[in-house]
Formats: sequence, structure tokens, C-alpha cells
Amino acid sequence: MQSIYKILIFSFLLIVAAFSLMWYKIVYLGFPLLQDKTENIWNIQAKITFNSKYKQSGVVSLTLPSKQNGFLIINEESSSPNYGYSVQNVNDVRKGVWSKRELQRGSQVLYYSIDIIKDRYSKVDPQKEFEQIIYQEDVSTPIMVAGKSILNSIYEKSANATTFTSLLIDEFNQKDPSQSTKLIRNNFMKNDIQKRDTLLKMVDYMGYKVRTVGALYLEDRKRNVDLVPMLEVFDKGKWQLFDINKGRISNNSHIFIWQRGSQFLLEAEGVSNSNVKFSITKNIVPARNAALVKDVKNQSALLDFSLFILPNETQNTFKFLLLIPLGALVVVFMRVFVGIKTSGTFMPILLSMAFIETELLPGIVMFIVVVTMGLVVRSYLSYLNLLLVARISSVLIVVLAIMAFVAIMSEKLNLEYATSITFFPIIILSWTIERMSIIWEEDGAKEVFQQGTGSLIVSVLAYFAMTNQTLSFITFNFPEVLLAVLGLTILLGRYSGYRLSELYRFKTMVKE
Repeated sequence: MQSIYKILIFSFLLIVAAFSLMWYKIVYLGFPLLQDKTENIWNIQAKITFNSKYKQSGVVSLTLPSKQNGFLIINEESSSPNYGYSVQNVNDVRKGVWSKRELQRGSQVLYYSIDIIKDRYSKVDPQKEFEQIIYQEDVSTPIMVAGKSILNSIYEKSANATTFTSLLIDEFNQKDPSQSTKLIRNNFMKNDIQKRDTLLKMVDYMGYKVRTVGALYLEDRKRNVDLVPMLEVFDKGKWQLFDINKGRISNNSHIFIWQRGSQFLLEAEGVSNSNVKFSITKNIVPARNAALVKDVKNQSALLDFSLFILPNETQNTFKFLLLIPLGALVVVFMRVFVGIKTSGTFMPILLSMAFIETELLPGIVMFIVVVTMGLVVRSYLSYLNLLLVARISSVLIVVLAIMAFVAIMSEKLNLEYATSITFFPIIILSWTIERMSIIWEEDGAKEVFQQGTGSLIVSVLAYFAMTNQTLSFITFNFPEVLLAVLGLTILLGRYSGYRLSELYRFKTMVKE
């Protein structure tokens, strides 16, 4: 009894370990369980244009996006022929700097692009982010009085920085505003940039921590768009995002923040008419490829010891080899639990592997033809009283000759699928013919038919298990599932009860 408990515990631990590793890869590394699942990779391109004079030096600086919550930058590149390019960190702000000693005359174009992917585990400590620098401007006394009256009224109705900012934005987006609101809106909010900066000053005046944001809505096929001016207010331990025309944004998973703070987006020296526009493109990729890209970027330790680090040719080999344990599990289940007889223990697995290359129905037909012809030749060799080694070798030669004959006839008859008969395991076929011949002599043709039919049935079931696209995808992406297969195999190996095929012996005990 102790050995049974040990086996149960060991098998249970194997199965739990397999599903634990699968759960970790699905939940934390983003591996998909289904092959058809896809994910979006967004390409954002910044196009910088400016005019330059002949043989004049120039420097162009663009504020670059930094790490942020919910997104992972997986690739960034600059297209700037004949320009020097470097990335600099100025006051905790990343900047891309293009420079050239002698510029060409006329219009110039520079490109900077990034690929981003959503990653819910990409987090930034809000306390470590830089603070907003606000430039105060002189405003007339009537505007100041009007602004204070609005702020005091909203402050009484709010409870914290988030609600205050929401009410303030709603106040300036009303269709029928008050006289004070209309005065400020007409004089200090002529465009979105001015509107954002004015709201920024008002929020800062009340003592709340606030900063400006330049963001992009992730929408496919957007061309030549500007950054959308927004605000971020620090409240409840994190930065709350606000659209100056829509109010608070509770779900910002569709918004990518390019710029934070009051620094200039684009700075240029020695050039004129500088401008930057953005384009957004969505690329749909398999979720597994996206997960691999994220794990490489995050330097996942588990990925360093996976099949994905192998060369592509070796990976393709393992895609096929990892299916063999599934076929073995089918063989164990059918023989131990169902009770189907087969010719040899793992001959059905080798047959199913051959069927994968030849296709199922042609493979079954060719197997029957080769074995039948081999049995006829083997029956003649039995009269020659040869030794075992010589007899097996003779059968091997005959099997090879039969396969060559079938391939030649198939080519003559334009049966392309039959030429794949070479994928059949010659040695196993030879041993199978020898074994069936001995069984025929000792137990009769009925036993040969039962074992041959059983081998075909089990090999067909193993074929369907090994060619299932979902199982193939899972075994390669989650090779730890083989631990669960091992655990189930060990459990089946301890089964010693009645097989399903033996139940007919007790049919007389069943009441009608």
C-alpha cells in the first residue's frame, strides 16, 4: 500500500508542477493557450521636417517617450541618412539628437519610430517620476478675480484633486458657461494648448501636483497627427490622466503618452520651420510571438532555458519529437485500460509517425499491402529452415524490395502519395512480419488478425492525437505538459483491474 501512495503522490506532484508552470507562462509571461490568438503591435513614427540653408550646421532635438505603465517599447530606430544621431538624458528626459556639420539647402526630413506592445506588468514607480515645472504668466486683475471665484466654487464641491480637476474641466466645456468662465475661455483658451496650460495653472494654484502630457490615441492608419494635449494630476498615490475636452480617463489602455512635463517636444538650432507629425499603424501578430518579444525585452529567466533559444531547424525537429509522448500515452491507455492487442509495444507509434508523412488512408493501404506480401514471402522462407538472423535479414531485404516495387508502380500510375512509402520504418516492418508469422504458426490466423487490426486502430488514434494542431501547439510552447503526461502514464501503469475489452465475459451477469 505504501508504494501505491508513493506513486499517487509522485504522479500528483508531476501533474501539479506541469500545470503550475503552464499557469505562470500564461498569466505572467503572456503565452497564449490557443494558436489562433493574436495581439497588436503598434508602430508609431515621428516625422520631423525643417528647412535649412546651404552649408550651415544644425541640431534637432526630439523628446522621446520613456517607460510607462501598461506599455513596453520593444524596438526603436532612427532613419537619418548622413546625420549624426544620439540619445541623451537631459533632466531625466530622453531626447533624440540629430546633428550635421553642413546641411543641404531646402526641406529636410528625419524619422524616428518605435514599436510598442501592451504589457500589464510594465510598471513605473510614480514617486520616481520627475515633477512638472510651471511657468507663471502675468494676468490682468479681472481675469484673476474671475478665476478665483470659479476655483473657490469648484473647490467647495470637490473632495480631492481628481474630483476638482474633473469639475474644472466640465466647467470650461459647458455649452452655456457663466460670464467668468466665458471671459477666461475667450482670452486664454483659444486653442487646445492654451486651454491645457490655463487649466494647469488653475490646478497648480490650488496646491495640487499637476503636469502636462502629450499623448496619442492608438488608432490604426492615423497619419500626420499632433500630440493630444492632456493633464496628469497626482492623487491617491498615482497619476490620474485627464483629457481637457472629455474629462478624466479611467481606462488609458488605448492611449500612449509620448511626452510628460513642460519641456519642448521639438527643439532646433540652425534650421527654420521645424515641425513634427506622428503616424500610427497597427500590426497583428500571433500572441506567442508577441509574448516572446516581451519576454526577451524583460529578460525573462525562464525563456533562457526554453526551446525557443534553439535554432529554427532544431525547433522544428522538437515540434515533431514532443508529439511522441502523446502517442505513447494513447498506446498505454488502449493496451492497459481498454485491452486492445497490438503487434509490438510501440509499433503503433512508429506507424502513426509514418502516417503523418504519408497521410492516413494511403498509409493504411500501403501498410496492409507491404505486410501481406511480406507474410507470403515469410511463409516460403519458413520451409528453408534458416537461422533467425538470416531469416530476419532476408525478410528485411524482401520488405525493401516490396517498398521499391510499390514506389515504382505508384510513379507509373501517377499516385504521388504512394511514393512516400519510404517513410515507413523498414526494420520495424521486418520484425512485425516475423512476429506475425510466428504467431500465425503458434496461435493461428485469428490472433494475427486481432493484433494487426489492434495495431492499426491504436496507430490511427495516436495519429489523430499527434496531428491535432491544438495539442501540437501546447506541447511545443508548454513542454512542461510532458510532466503531466508522465504522471498519467505512471498512474495507468499501476492499473491492474479489468480491461474494457474483457467486460463481454460478464454479460450473462447483467439483467435484461
